[in-house]
Amino acid sequence: MSVAGPEIERLIQLLAKLPGLGPRSARRAVLQLIKKKDALLIPLAAAMADAAEKACICSTCGNVDTRDPCTICADPRRDAASICVVEEVGDLWALERAGAHQGRYHVLGGVLSALDGVGPDDLNIGKLVERATNGEVTEIILAMNATVDGQATAHYIMDRLEGTGLSISRLAHGVPVGGELDYLDDGTLAAAMKSRRPF
Repeated sequence: MSVAGPEIERLIQLLAKLPGLGPRSARRAVLQLIKKKDALLIPLAAAMADAAEKACICSTCGNVDTRDPCTICADPRRDAASICVVEEVGDLWALERAGAHQGRYHVLGGVLSALDGVGPDDLNIGKLVERATNGEVTEIILAMNATVDGQATAHYIMDRLEGTGLSISRLAHGVPVGGELDYLDDGTLAAAMKSRRPF
């Protein structure tokens, strides 16, 4: 049974489709938006309309921006010789927030997954190989998640780039800064032990 008008119900249903928001959280968010209509709802609606009109996918790296090539690809201060390969745009944004990489990026758009029917042609791997072998790139950093599919994707890319002479590395996996061994899962501990380095 609907307790609000169709416009409000539609807003709740749309917000409930976002990751991390279910119907209950969406209702609370909509109530807050309506309570603060002038400060939140109206500016949010304008910002969403603006983003819907201007947002695009970078034809070089796959990042989401309002220009093509994106801000990162167009920045001459970035190290064009280093490409960090990530699964999704959210991973790129996380690395940027951390200030962890000063080079360029490449977004695959997912990972290889036989169970989900995702093969190499479904990902942005061909464009990566093209960029990596253009003569300007010397380093590829594989920043895939430490999942079975993520690691399979990293191995596939390493095989595709074999013989290119590029320096290929991957992110370290293991104990997080401030982590206590007793609270870590077995896989993280095993990866940390395998990736140990001199002190």
